[in-house]
Amino acid sequence: MSTRPHPIASPLHAPAGASADKDGIVVGAGPVTVDVYVDFLCPFCKMFEQASGPTLDRLVGEGAISLVYHPMGFLDGLSTTRYSSRASASSGCASDGGRFMEYTYALFANQPPEGGPGLTDDELAEIGAMAGLTEPAFGAGVRNGIYLDWTAHVTDTAVERGVSGTPTVLVEGIAVPASPQTIVTAVAAAVR
Repeated sequence: MSTRPHPIASPLHAPAGASADKDGIVVGAGPVTVDVYVDFLCPFCKMFEQASGPTLDRLVGEGAISLVYHPMGFLDGLSTTRYSSRASASSGCASDGGRFMEYTYALFANQPPEGGPGLTDDELAEIGAMAGLTEPAFGAGVRNGIYLDWTAHVTDTAVERGVSGTPTVLVEGIAVPASPQTIVTAVAAAVR
């Protein structure tokens, strides 16, 4: 009897900009990989994005890091409509439209409270329009849940890797506290 874990099935299709193993969206092309595991319903992720987002943007802009966002459906149980998975799937549609980061910021800026229904698919599409995603394909993709299987893959892969909460930040595969200072220090150490 084998004790090896079963491999996680890849999604049928992944968004534009997906990582090689299809479990995140890659932003930037720097030599140091920073993985960020978030849930769009998580208030701590919103605080992390507000505190660390500008630093991550700067590091990407300087060509120092490849930032890999892993938008999880981790907190579906804290919503009556699986909001976490639907928001993650909609971020895949935003990546197809070339506006993943802008949409990520907009989702956190419009974060609903835990315990309720979350935003509707129509509201997720409207947030996309605010982030510059005005093509009909974006709204259709959100409403049709075209990346729900991708979200399940992102979430399952993260859990298999030991991610047990959000936000989780890894620099070159090593967990670091989710703060701008520790991320900058870890990135600098990885370059040496």
